[in-house]
Amino acid sequence: MTVMVGAFFVAALLAVPLFRLLGRNAFLILAAVPAAGLVLSLQRLSAFLAGGGDWIESYSWLPALNLEVVFLMDPLSWLLSLLVTGVGALVLVYCARYFADDEPRLARFAGVLMAFAGMMYGLVLADEMLLLFIFWEGTTVFSYLLIGQYTSRQQSRRAALQALVVTTAGGLAMLVGVILLTVVLGTGRISTIVEIGYSTGINEGLVIAAVMLILVGAVSKSALIPFHFWLPGAMAAPTPVSAYLHAAAMVKAGIYLVLRLAPGFHAMPGWTAVLLTLGITTMLMGGWQALRQFDLKLVLAFGTVSQLGFLMIVSSFGTRDITLAATTLLLAHGLFKSALFLIVGIIDHRAGTRDLRKLSGYGARSRGLFVAALIAAASMAGIPPLFGFVAKEAVYSTLLADGSKAGVIAVIGIFLGSVLTVAYSARFVWGAFATKPGVQPIEPAKESGLFKSVPYLLAALTVIAGLASSWLDPVIATWSSRLPGSESKPYYLALWHGLEPALLLSAGNLALGLLMFFFARQVSIFQAAMPDGIDFHGLYRRSIAGLESFAAYVTARTQRGSMPFYQGVIYIVFIGSVATALLLNDTWPSGIQVADSPLQIIVAAAIIIAAIAATRAQKRFAAVVIVGVTGYTMVAFFAMQGAPDLALTQVLVETITIVVFVLVLRRLPARMGQSESRLSPSLRGLIAAAFGIMMMLVAYVALGARIAEPISEMFPFLAYEYGYGKNVVNVTLVDIRAWDTLGELSVVVAAATGVASLIFVRGREGRPQRFRSHRPETLTARTRLVEDELFSPMRSSDESRTSDEKRSAWLLAGRALAPKNRSILLEVLVRLLFHPILVFSVYLLFAGHNLPGGGFAAGLVAGMALVARYLAAGRHELAEAAPIDAGLLLGLGLALAAGTSLGGFLWGDTIFESAYWSTELPVLGYVSFGSSTIFDVGVYLVVIGLMLDILRSLGAGVDRHQEADEERLAESLSGAEHSGPDTTELHAILGRMDDVEVDGPAGGSRL
Repeated sequence: MTVMVGAFFVAALLAVPLFRLLGRNAFLILAAVPAAGLVLSLQRLSAFLAGGGDWIESYSWLPALNLEVVFLMDPLSWLLSLLVTGVGALVLVYCARYFADDEPRLARFAGVLMAFAGMMYGLVLADEMLLLFIFWEGTTVFSYLLIGQYTSRQQSRRAALQALVVTTAGGLAMLVGVILLTVVLGTGRISTIVEIGYSTGINEGLVIAAVMLILVGAVSKSALIPFHFWLPGAMAAPTPVSAYLHAAAMVKAGIYLVLRLAPGFHAMPGWTAVLLTLGITTMLMGGWQALRQFDLKLVLAFGTVSQLGFLMIVSSFGTRDITLAATTLLLAHGLFKSALFLIVGIIDHRAGTRDLRKLSGYGARSRGLFVAALIAAASMAGIPPLFGFVAKEAVYSTLLADGSKAGVIAVIGIFLGSVLTVAYSARFVWGAFATKPGVQPIEPAKESGLFKSVPYLLAALTVIAGLASSWLDPVIATWSSRLPGSESKPYYLALWHGLEPALLLSAGNLALGLLMFFFARQVSIFQAAMPDGIDFHGLYRRSIAGLESFAAYVTARTQRGSMPFYQGVIYIVFIGSVATALLLNDTWPSGIQVADSPLQIIVAAAIIIAAIAATRAQKRFAAVVIVGVTGYTMVAFFAMQGAPDLALTQVLVETITIVVFVLVLRRLPARMGQSESRLSPSLRGLIAAAFGIMMMLVAYVALGARIAEPISEMFPFLAYEYGYGKNVVNVTLVDIRAWDTLGELSVVVAAATGVASLIFVRGREGRPQRFRSHRPETLTARTRLVEDELFSPMRSSDESRTSDEKRSAWLLAGRALAPKNRSILLEVLVRLLFHPILVFSVYLLFAGHNLPGGGFAAGLVAGMALVARYLAAGRHELAEAAPIDAGLLLGLGLALAAGTSLGGFLWGDTIFESAYWSTELPVLGYVSFGSSTIFDVGVYLVVIGLMLDILRSLGAGVDRHQEADEERLAESLSGAEHSGPDTTELHAILGRMDDVEVDGPAGGSRL
C-alpha cells in the first residue's frame, strides 16, 4: 500500500516530461497508476469474503510521541479505494480527449490531479488520526489548484479560494478535535479509537467535544449546510475535476469519516441529532435549488449537495443493516453522478453551451449519449432495475426496520428529498437532450469513441450492478457484516424484495417527482414567490468583505508609515511583558561571571563601539557597513570559543547581508532624513536602553536558570556514534534535528517567494533571458568601441572584429553595461575566481560532515560567486552564470530534503532515520557516505535558490525599474526638444533617481 500511495506522487512528478513527449496522450499513461491501484484492491476481495484479509502496514514516525504511519485496508477502506482508483483511472482516460493538445498548463493540471488522487487514496487507507488529517488537508490544497485551473478567469480564482477557505476552516476545527481525542484516549489509531468508543460507550465531555469538532471537518468537506455553497461554486473547475472531486472522491471524504466513526460513536449524545438535522436540511435544500438552475452543471452540483445530505443521513446510524445500505448508496452515487458530469462535459465540449434553455435536439443527434444519460439519471432517481434503485430500497427497508424515532424522521426526510431528486433528474434529461419548440437544434460535432466510452462504461456498470445486486451483496457487506445488529436476519441486497413498504415509498417518490416535473412552470412560479431564505454564499462574501474592511480599518489607524513608532510600540510591549515575567521569577542566578578571557572583553568593547557608531552615522551606506562590523566581530568571538563552523557561517551570512542591504539602498536617498516621528530622540534612546538592559537580564536569567542537564551535552556523542560525523553543528542540522531544519527550509522558501512577489508582483521571472544585446543600438555601439580599447591588448585586431566578438570578453555580458561602470580588474578577477569558488562550495558541502562547512555554508559560498558575477557585469551576466529558474532550485532542494524523511523507511524504520555506508574502492580507497548528505544537498540547493531569487529580485528587478526610468527620462527629454518638457513626469523620474549612493556596475549609470 505504501508503494502504491507513493506511486501517485511519483507519477505527478513525471507528468511534465510525459506531456512534453506524448502530449495529451500522456493521460493514458498516467491512468495506469490508479488502474494498478484498482487491481491491487481487487486482489484483496477473496480474503475479505473469507472473513478476514485486513492488510496493515505500520512504520514508526515519531516514536517519542508515539506517532506511527499506519495504512489499513479493511473492507470499508477497500470499498472507497475502488471508487478512488476506478473512477480516477476512467477520468484520466476521459481527459485524454477532453482537453486539446494546446491546452495551457495541461501538464501541471495532470500532475496536480495525480497528486490529488494520491492524497485521496492515502486518506481512505490511513488508520492514524494525524496521518489522516495530513492527507485530508492535502486534498484541500490540491483541489484548490484544480478548481483554479483557469487562472485567467476571475470566477475560477474566486471559486478556488472560497473552497479553500471553507474546507480549511473545517479542517482547523477537525485538527483540534483530532489532537484532543488522541490525547484523551491515549492513541491515534482510528480502529482502536472506534473500538474504545463502542466497548465503553464514552460520554465524557472532552471526547464529545473532540468528536463534534471532527464532525465539523467532515461536514465542511462533504458540503453540508452551512458549508454547502462552496460546491456549486467549484463548478468553475474543468468538468473532469467535477466528475472526480465532487462526485466520486473529495466530497466522499466526510461521508467516509462518518462511516468510519459511526460504529463507535453513533450512540454518543448529539451525534444523531446533529447529523440527521444537517443531512435532511441539506438534502431538501439541495434538491430545491437544483430545480432552479439552468446550467446543467449547476443542476448536478446542487443535486450532489442533496445526495451528500442523503448519504450523511444513512451513514450516521452505524448499525449493520443501515450501514450496508449506506455503502451501497455510496457506490451507486459514485457511478451515476460521475457519469452524468462526464456527459455534461461532452455536451459542453461539442455543443459549446450548458444552458438547458439553449440546448435542443441533442438527444436525437447523439442517441448513445442520451441513453447513457438516461440510465445514469434514472439510477439517481431510484428507478429499477438500476443500482440506484437497489440502494434506495435498501435505505428505506433498513430504516423502517430500525424502528427508532430517528429512523422514522430519516424516512420522512429522505422521502421528501427523493421526490425532488426525481424532479431534477427528469429536468436534467429533458434540458440536455429534449427537442424544445422555438429553440434552434444543436448540431454537435462528432465525438471521439474514447471520449464517449468512459460515461458509457459507467452507465453500463450502473445497469450491471443493479441486475447483479444479489451477487454483489456479500462483496458490499464485507464491512457491514462486522458491525453489530439487533436483527435476527440481516438485510441483503436484491433487485426484488416483493411488495413491501420500501417499494411503495419508491413508487411514491417517482410519481410525485414526475408530477413536479410536468408542472415545472407552476413549481417555478411557486419557487419565485417563496422567500429566498438564508443566502449562505452571500453571508460568506459579506464575512470576507467585513474582514477585509476591518483589516483596512485597523491598518489605517496603526500603520502610519513611521518605522520608529512601530519599533517603539513593539519594544515597549516586549519590555512590559518580559519585565513582568522577570519580576515574578524566583530563580535568579547567584553570581555573575563577566568574561571567560580578556579577549572576550575586547570583542564586547568592539561591538559596543560599532553599535554606538551606527546610531551616529548620517549616511545609510556607512550605517550598514558599521553594523556589519558587529557581525564580523562575532566571527572572532566564535573562533575564540572553538567554533570554526559557526565562525565560517557567520562571516558568510554577514557578507551576504551587507550585499542585500546595498542592493536595497540603491533606491533610497543616500543620507538619512530627519525623523518626524512622535517619539523624541531622548525617548527613543530611553526605550533602546531599556530594551538592551532587558535583553541582558533575560540572557543572564536564562543561562543561570537551567537545573537539568541539557540534551546538547549528548550531541557530540550522538553526532559521532549515530550520525557518523565529527562536525557536531552540521550533524545536528541534517540528522539530530532534521525536522527543525526542514521547517526552516520551508520558511526560507516562503521568504524567497515573498521577496520575489514584491518585485515581480505576478510571479518569478523564471529562466532569465541570456545576453544577446539588450542595450539600445547607440549604447551598444559605444560600449563596443570602449571594449575594443580596453581589451584590444588581450586579443588580435582580427579577432576583435569577428561576428562572435562578445565571446572573447572576460565576462560575456560586460558590454551590456555603460562604459563608466566597467572595471577590467573586477571582470578579470571574477572570471578567474568564479569557478574555483563554486568548486570550493562543493568541497564545503561534502566535507561539512566532519569539517567546517555543510550545505548552508556551501550554499552561501556559491551564492557569493553569483553575487560577484552580478556586481561585475550586471543582471545579464547573472543570467549567463545561472540560466535556471530559482523556483526550480528552491522546490528541488525542499523536495530532496523532505524526501529523505521517507527514505528513512527504506533503510530504517522511522522518518528521517539516517543510514551510513562505507566500502573500499580500487582507485578511491576508503569511501563513506551517509544518507544525511542527501538532506544536506537539499539545503545547498535551497540556499542557492534563495540567493538567486534575491539577486534577481533586489538586483536585476531593481535594475529593470531603473532602466525603465532612464528610458522614460530620455523620452521626456526628447519630446522637450519639440513641445517642451513634461515637468511633472520629469520631476517624478528625477525624484526616483536622485541621491543614489551606491553607483556600481549593477546599478547602471547615474544621472
